[in-house]
Amino acid sequence: MADKKPDSGSDSESADEPVVGNVNKFAVVPPGYSGRPKKGHLIFDACFESGNLGRVDFITDYEYDLFIRPDTCNPRFRVWFNFTVENVKADQRVIFNIVNFSKTKSLYREGMTPLVKSTSRPKWVRIPTKHVYYYRCPDHRKNYVMSFAFCFDKETDVYQFSYCYPYSYTRLQNYLDNIEKRNLDFVQRELVALSVQQRRLDLLVITNPENLEPEEKQKVVFLTARVHPGETPASYVCQGIIDFLISSHPIAKILRDHLVFKIVPMLNPDGVYLGNYRCSLMGFDLNRHWMEPSPWAHPTLYATKNLLLEMDRNENVEVDFYIDIHAHSTLMNGFMYGNVYDDSGKFEKHAIFPKLLDQNAEDFSLNNTNFNRDSVKAGTGRRTLGGCLDESHCYTLEVSFFSYLTNGASTALPYTEEAYMKLGRNLARTFLDYYKLTGFISAKPSSSIVPKPGRHSAKDRNKAERAASEPLRYSQEER
Repeated sequence: MADKKPDSGSDSESADEPVVGNVNKFAVVPPGYSGRPKKGHLIFDACFESGNLGRVDFITDYEYDLFIRPDTCNPRFRVWFNFTVENVKADQRVIFNIVNFSKTKSLYREGMTPLVKSTSRPKWVRIPTKHVYYYRCPDHRKNYVMSFAFCFDKETDVYQFSYCYPYSYTRLQNYLDNIEKRNLDFVQRELVALSVQQRRLDLLVITNPENLEPEEKQKVVFLTARVHPGETPASYVCQGIIDFLISSHPIAKILRDHLVFKIVPMLNPDGVYLGNYRCSLMGFDLNRHWMEPSPWAHPTLYATKNLLLEMDRNENVEVDFYIDIHAHSTLMNGFMYGNVYDDSGKFEKHAIFPKLLDQNAEDFSLNNTNFNRDSVKAGTGRRTLGGCLDESHCYTLEVSFFSYLTNGASTALPYTEEAYMKLGRNLARTFLDYYKLTGFISAKPSSSIVPKPGRHSAKDRNKAERAASEPLRYSQEER
């Protein structure tokens, strides 16, 4: 492991030298070697969207120390990594030590491992647990180091390693472009603002278009994700929500007929693009700046908060929910953070939605769900908007970077991209349960499930009524 004094093959000889930019097609060769890199002299690269690797030190022919590049303008956060390796030899065995994590508590203690894919095998897989070690290293200021052994098997392949499943700004833009091309009458895409680096802050509005008529009363569910750019599972959950809401599923149709969903899928597009873990381009943890966001330093937050406050002032709009989606680096399962209220009746109502979600999603944990007013969380979206939007239920939805335990299971199941999206679908379904419980949507098939008389034909109403009895019969496959 990382227990030898490094002989650096890079230009940086000091282990204390700050890591600033990403490596760019950087060939790591033995000390004293000159000439073009030979086959087996590994070439590292992180100069691509959402990439992160700041430095590589040669230890031996078989071992390399890797340094995460800190978030831009903020050296405190070093967790996300995403890089490629090429110029390998067949059957070349190596040990990579990631030596400068900023967090000591980690799911690596619980069996989490890095992800890997290659050009001939484009599906992400986890490196086997038996090849990964997480330990405190005396040669790196007693910091925690994550070491993993790997064998390259195909000389022509480029290998990519990542902390978690990447979900880039460009991927989101392509996804939203494809939705827009479908010309669905119940989906609108709006540009809310531009980031500091002039990237789009997109808003999706999903609802029956008649709900947007000026005289109509609106019940709004507002969702946001990726305020912390390295928390990529949040994007998969968010995509699962969107995919379900724009689908032809009968539950989705009922939800669109009754509710207005407004979704900001990526609050921190610059941080995502740059490969940061927690901060924006300028080094701000945006989820601590909701109280007084700056139009020049936090333009995406400023625009989103103003949009919410504007809706709150509109007497025809009720913002029932605000949910901010995150990923968690130390706990398992999905779970929620909620607010604490002195009014016991309000608090009891606030506790309902997580309980309903627990019934619908096998990976959701009520035990991890927590209601608090910790001062350290004062600037978060949940806490700030919970104080501004008096009648709204404001939550943070967290999902593990790694795995979940189901009821009665002794072994955790690693999350996949599909499992994250499934949690999103189940979250969307839960709104039907909630609004049936409150009486806003009829609990039984009747004409009341159709929002307005005359909106649909008798044939449409009959189809909707027949479907209304289906939503709550969740099969095991859909849980």
